[in-house]
Amino acid sequence: MSHEEAVIKAAAELVQAFGAHDTDAYFACFSADATFIFHSLPQALGSLAAYRALWQGWERDGFHVLGCRSSDGQVMVHGEVAVFTHRVETHLRLAGEEHQLQERETIVFRLEGERWVAFHEHLSGVPAS
Repeated sequence: MSHEEAVIKAAAELVQAFGAHDTDAYFACFSADATFIFHSLPQALGSLAAYRALWQGWERDGFHVLGCRSSDGQVMVHGEVAVFTHRVETHLRLAGEEHQLQERETIVFRLEGERWVAFHEHLSGVPAS
């Protein structure tokens, strides 16, 4: 399998775990030093532990991912680092209400041994056309 194919596979596994609200599998896709920038937060998250704590708080408030679909995926491999970009459509429940989100996402992966691991994620809203 080429590096490009392996990154696409790693990204698909991450999206599938997120869409299934499989918390353990989802967070296993990231390195412990991963960083996160989400358009819905006023600050960046500097570690996987910080994101996981935030996620647990969201869950206490009724957050649950009901599905996620990725489209328009592109990958650029640069040695042992790869940048994956795509559009994501997320269906989730928050405080008893269901929402459909349209977003764009960049996930940066690095090769650790034989495995591509996400170490940065940047999620942004899709601008109105």
